[in-house]
Amino acid sequence: MKDASLAITLSGLSFMLAVIWGGPLLRILKHFKLGKQIRVEEPDRHLIKMGTPTMGGFMIIMPVALLTILLNAVSLIGLKVIGRSVMVPLIVMIGYGILGAIDDWEGIRGVRKGSGMRARTKFIFQVLFALGIAVVLRYMLDVPQLYWPGREGPLNLGVFYIPIAMFIIVGGSNAINFTDGLDGLAGLISATAFIAIGGIALAQGQVFLGRFCFTLVGAIFGFLWFNVHPAELFMGDAGSLSLGATLGVVALMTGQWLVFGLIVIIPVSEALSVVLQILYFKITKGKRIFLMAPLHYHFELLGWSETQVVQRFWLISLVCAMLGVAIALA
Repeated sequence: MKDASLAITLSGLSFMLAVIWGGPLLRILKHFKLGKQIRVEEPDRHLIKMGTPTMGGFMIIMPVALLTILLNAVSLIGLKVIGRSVMVPLIVMIGYGILGAIDDWEGIRGVRKGSGMRARTKFIFQVLFALGIAVVLRYMLDVPQLYWPGREGPLNLGVFYIPIAMFIIVGGSNAINFTDGLDGLAGLISATAFIAIGGIALAQGQVFLGRFCFTLVGAIFGFLWFNVHPAELFMGDAGSLSLGATLGVVALMTGQWLVFGLIVIIPVSEALSVVLQILYFKITKGKRIFLMAPLHYHFELLGWSETQVVQRFWLISLVCAMLGVAIALA
């Protein structure tokens, strides 16, 4: 109970820091005219969002980084509030956040204005970073490699752990990136997933990891204060890439990555819709499965309002996250 109480307290603190930091960040982004570029092929109703400040992921990253670093510094005087293991997901969050920020900048002010970094370049950096993190998880932190539902103790995957971990980190990063397209959608889905994984971590006795997850949840809620419809601020790739990669890492650290796909069912569906759309388009030479991909645009074009898509997707995510936690703790 004490561990859960502290985790919730940290969540509340990071929420307040994010909301306080949000106003100045908005003014900075508006001053430098760092506004979102809307693709021509997006639904027409999205054109009113043109120029809305983006790179709001820093509203999440900054308070989480500040709290985590400060609480680690407290350990120097003998208080065990945060463990060193949470420095790995923190580094992942910052690293992918910087990569996403570069992508955002390229798309707004860079030579590839409107497009951002080349997809191949961004993917190479994602993979290389994921490789380094996978090695750290496997050989330095020695995290549980895989918990099989109903089986006592973790399984050892040997050398196969590295490519699996890389796939989960890179896949998570891109899946949340595809999900980020409607006001509040990526934030709500990410917060729900971090609550689920944080709960699993606390139940396993990984209290430091659980606290880190709930600290992130508070910061995401602070961001959602400015991101709910109609959004004043978008997270951009600085937020979506970092949240997705961090989700993958914390799932790997619990060893419960088998249920991770269920907990993040919406981002998985969004990513699959893009892959299927591209493959089907190439195979059939021009035909499409969905009206538009990622999946949330398909439902918008079917006539759902933006708020309906966000709320219904979030409800599905919430139910699947609860199922994932139930399976993990069975």
